[in-house]
Amino acid sequence: MAKRLMRGSHVLGEAAVRAGCRYYFGYPITPQNEVPEYMSARLLEVGGTFVQAESELASVNMVIGAAMAGARVMTTSSSPGISLMQEGISYLAGLELPAVIANVVRGGPGLGNIAPAQSDYFQATRGGGHGDYRTIVLAPSSCQELCDLTVRAFDLADKYRNPVMILGDGMMGQMMEPVEFPEMQELADLPAKDWIITGAKDRPSRALLSLLLTPKVLEDHNYKLVRKYDAVTRTETDWEEYLLDDARQVVVAYGTAARIAKGAIKRVRSMGLKVGLLRPKTLWPFPSEPLKRLTRVVRQLLVFEMSAGQLVEDVEMAVAGQAQVHFYGRPGGVVPTPEEVAHQISHYYYQAGLMNDDARAQG
Repeated sequence: MAKRLMRGSHVLGEAAVRAGCRYYFGYPITPQNEVPEYMSARLLEVGGTFVQAESELASVNMVIGAAMAGARVMTTSSSPGISLMQEGISYLAGLELPAVIANVVRGGPGLGNIAPAQSDYFQATRGGGHGDYRTIVLAPSSCQELCDLTVRAFDLADKYRNPVMILGDGMMGQMMEPVEFPEMQELADLPAKDWIITGAKDRPSRALLSLLLTPKVLEDHNYKLVRKYDAVTRTETDWEEYLLDDARQVVVAYGTAARIAKGAIKRVRSMGLKVGLLRPKTLWPFPSEPLKRLTRVVRQLLVFEMSAGQLVEDVEMAVAGQAQVHFYGRPGGVVPTPEEVAHQISHYYYQAGLMNDDARAQG
């Protein structure tokens, strides 16, 4: 199929439609307004339903209803809007309902600004709402990957009956790249759901509940969720390795920050510094095991993120003191240049004496 040049927000919408999404509920907020704008027209073409709700709370509760009826459904918003959806996302997890939520992150906290940021990492990867639950979190770094991971998000949501979040940012939503889309998913070919509420004529009634008043019943339900999250961790953790074969220092970054980091690594490689990148594609489950394995040969890690420091905590827990973890971050919507990141990389590289190690290795 020929590639199409599209902006990220439109890629997200088109990929959702091709994955079988026929219901979208949302409320405007910058910098994600191009998603509902696209869905309002595209869903009309394929016989779907678009509703601009009166609020983010209404949007996510409409998502709950559509998911209960077995539809592939999505909502999108940006940081303050996602905060308002947290109660609904907790309900989705408690009811074990599949849905896709995309967060086009802006600078925060509070209303913040409309510039691209990564300061919603904690909110996304810790569940965000109340209760013991996890949300699968996918972090694309290109428009093609935004397409591929959106399709994967719907499949994972159905497979595990769990909400899946796509974590992007304003830059990813606005940039334009060529994308090759998959064929349209035939709705009749989607996996059957024997738990949905579609009317009880000629069959026993079904009930989907998140109010479980008996403590032991709720405990059993929560342990069931824990077993599901363990299965997700075992089978769905995903990451990219870039120039790691001979690396003495590794940058850990995701999304837009990883794109910037790759430019920085190319610069320092031209100076003879052996630096690579590990990019988590799933932020939850987090790729802890490959990071642990890296510490057998790499003693220097630099975490780079567009926040005051959130991803860095997961990296530190993963390496458990077996490597030095440095941090470079720019919060508030500031987007660093590859030159700035390259400066940070080379600073820690030289400070650790890794150039001397390179010289000894060369004899």
